[in-house]
Amino acid sequence: MTKIQFRRKLIVIILLCVAVTGAVVRHYAERGTTTRDIATLLMVLWVPIIGNVIAWLIGKLPRRAPPPEPVTFDALGVFTPHLLADITLRPPALPVHDVPLGAGEYRCALVIDNQGFSARWFVPQGEVLERGKAHVLDIEFLTPDLAKPRFPQGADFRVLVGDSFIADGRVLQPL
Repeated sequence: MTKIQFRRKLIVIILLCVAVTGAVVRHYAERGTTTRDIATLLMVLWVPIIGNVIAWLIGKLPRRAPPPEPVTFDALGVFTPHLLADITLRPPALPVHDVPLGAGEYRCALVIDNQGFSARWFVPQGEVLERGKAHVLDIEFLTPDLAKPRFPQGADFRVLVGDSFIADGRVLQPL
């Protein structure tokens, strides 16, 4: 038993003894006296103990295993295309943002009807994606088993980044 556990047990025993003493004094004191009121107060001192006992009992309950970590693109590693799509970037709301997308990885959600599926694509080094022009891209889904049935050849979708739709697309070929 650790020092803290010993102190907790000692405090519980002392407070319970005070509460029992208060109950005995209250039982023999006359109604309406200060002695009876003080004894009632002493009886109430055990109430915080109940919270500690309940917390201790909850701590003894067996715990479930933590939920599995969600799958992320970082865990997938190598890019494996699941879809060949024709994507046209929409013009931005602000003219200052009307710049082409440079080389690198882009993560988004592909939305069909009211369902969205996490996806990513890469723009190769030395290339850019200009707005308003169609671009053929390989796209990888985070959960291909769920997403691929919703993206047959010829299906139209929208590309969601954050809270804005930035592009429209069409499935050229599932891979």
